[in-house]
Amino acid sequence: MNNEEKEPQPIRASDGKGYYNRGPHDSLRDIEGPDFLVPPATDHGTLPNMRFSYDDVRNRLEDGGWAREITNREIPASDQVAGVDMNLGPGVYREMHWHKEAEWGLMLYGNARVTAIDENGKSFIDDVKAGDIWNFEAGVAHSIQGLDQGCEFLLVFSEPDFSENNTMLITDWLAHTPKEIVAANFKKKISELENLPTKEKYIFKKAVPKPIEDVKRPNNNGETPLPLTFHMDSLKPIESEAGRVWIVDQKEFPAAKTISAAIVEVEPGGMRELHWHPKGAEWQYYIQGEARMTVFNSNGLARTFDYRAGDVGYVPTVAGHYVQNTGKEKLIFVEVFKNPDYSDISLNKWMATTPSQIVADHLNLTKEFVESLPQEETPTPVIWFDQDKINQDIKKHTSSNPFDREESNGLNAKDVF
Repeated sequence: MNNEEKEPQPIRASDGKGYYNRGPHDSLRDIEGPDFLVPPATDHGTLPNMRFSYDDVRNRLEDGGWAREITNREIPASDQVAGVDMNLGPGVYREMHWHKEAEWGLMLYGNARVTAIDENGKSFIDDVKAGDIWNFEAGVAHSIQGLDQGCEFLLVFSEPDFSENNTMLITDWLAHTPKEIVAANFKKKISELENLPTKEKYIFKKAVPKPIEDVKRPNNNGETPLPLTFHMDSLKPIESEAGRVWIVDQKEFPAAKTISAAIVEVEPGGMRELHWHPKGAEWQYYIQGEARMTVFNSNGLARTFDYRAGDVGYVPTVAGHYVQNTGKEKLIFVEVFKNPDYSDISLNKWMATTPSQIVADHLNLTKEFVESLPQEETPTPVIWFDQDKINQDIKKHTSSNPFDREESNGLNAKDVF
């Protein structure tokens, strides 16, 4: 067998278009992105890139942790938000800081403690675990510290060019303020402040903190009126035939006034149905599994992308799309929007509620055929792609936390992050 027979080739079987790639190429990339090498015949025109992997960006390594970011530098089409993947070991801090963008966080692994203070001097402290969410609006000062398990989390910011390297850090601020000013502010002598850091700490190691009740300090202004964290165990998913969706917006999490999200699980053989979002672009992070998505954006433009765990995807506002599970394990991903209210429009629902003759006239179908199409009374956002799966005995799990449920192979979803 020659190399041409061993490696994927840019030849489409359905119509024979394409030819052998005999020049320099990366066959591993071809395997990871089969729809780049051989796009479906339905792809048309040129759409910008809407996929980037955290494995392809610089990782900022610090004392006990790391951070890596994907902004509009990596995905120029992403015009609303940016994202950071961060990891902290046990006891390790992401130091006290603030920024001009809203921050929405999703715990991917482990546990952590978050603290904050708002513009009214009200404070907040809570411990979070895998699957939990936090939200800090612009200007709210906060900190994050890994607990006994350490942690990894996704951060989404409300500006596309946000950089984690440009936040307002408490150590950086004091290092660049005259010592006599700092001393006067704290009502101390300059000699008492000799050990203040001379540069930013950013991420640094310390001991795992004691329980909240042992360290919480009194505040005459009280606590923030709304919790700044959301525990996923408190939210029931929308159960569908081939998966489930958890929607977290300001109706469920009132403190999240800028960003909303949906966490989606798709069983093998399933897909997130054809739909679009009328109120914002969709920024995706793939947590587990493999997926395929075609983005349709008017004027006959369509492009298909392949995704794996650790990838970021993007869909422009109102662009039609689906997300298909192309792997053998459960697909888990998060859809994030720069809008406090989550919204989508289902193609199936649109067709099911429009007079059947109108649909038939548009699609060259009979009225009877249109009336046989899906007519779900309740939303069914995750449906079967592989029709054979409908008749198989697929175990559906009912835990209220997508990050803490046993898979059929005996692993917890959180174990693969």
